[in-house]
Amino acid sequence: MDELGRKTVEEFKQAEKNPIVAVLDNIRSMHNVGSVFRTADAFLIEAVCLCGYTPQPPHRDIHKTALGATETVDWLYYPQTVDAVADLKQRGYTVYGIEQAVGSISLEKFVAAPGEKIAVVFGNEVEGVQTEVLQLCDGCIEIPQLGMKHSLNISVAAGIVLWKLCEPRLHTGIWKD
Repeated sequence: MDELGRKTVEEFKQAEKNPIVAVLDNIRSMHNVGSVFRTADAFLIEAVCLCGYTPQPPHRDIHKTALGATETVDWLYYPQTVDAVADLKQRGYTVYGIEQAVGSISLEKFVAAPGEKIAVVFGNEVEGVQTEVLQLCDGCIEIPQLGMKHSLNISVAAGIVLWKLCEPRLHTGIWKD
């Protein structure tokens, strides 16, 4: 691991983060939760909000996929996702639901303003993002899909969206050498 130049937990905690928060709206699977933590760690995401009945660390099934990322990535719990969205908006975040909806922005066309604080809400594996949560969001981002299926596993969706939001930072900002 030393040869890979990986950060220690303390170095991760001190590192400048991407101003992005992932909000998990009633996610059922502990494996999906762990996977989002691992992705959040990989992209230096600011935090993960666990909402409703989304499982919370510590739990061995979350740890199984998080591989220690619950120790590096900050997280908060909200009993209701609408409270998380309201809190994030009050703290200056622009909040987007990751959902297929009328007027959604296709992910490949989405461009965040430099330094913009963004929160993205990922919905339940079956039901998606709750309607009342979507009504509070500033917009929706949709992952374009070309096949017959019109949904992705939440952990896959989180990986795609968080990469897209962080990718511009490869050449500017915290990832620039």
